[in-house]
Amino acid sequence: MEITEVRVSLRNEERLKAYVTVTFDSCFVVRHIRVVKTQKGYLVSMPSRKLSDGTHKDIAHPITQEFRKKMEDKVLAAFEEEQKKVQSSVTQEPAAAGEATHSEEG
Repeated sequence: MEITEVRVSLRNEERLKAYVTVTFDSCFVVRHIRVVKTQKGYLVSMPSRKLSDGTHKDIAHPITQEFRKKMEDKVLAAFEEEQKKVQSSVTQEPAAAGEATHSEEG
């Protein structure tokens, strides 16, 4: 099974940093995977539902440790890439605005 697409939707909350949608073999999708910030770094959390006793149970999850690692690596790589895109667009916007203002003056 191959991961054919990873889509990241960044969040700016204390712990929740992104929602992720992963497509497998271009024919099966899992939504609401979360990237959560912990004291040890970022954690990939599978979609889950809250049970009547207050605990959570995963709705979908990898069966093997090998595939879990593969999926987590791809999700975190896509998350980091999306963060870089946002950071570079934020740092470029003021410069672009400044350039536009400067060119209007001249």
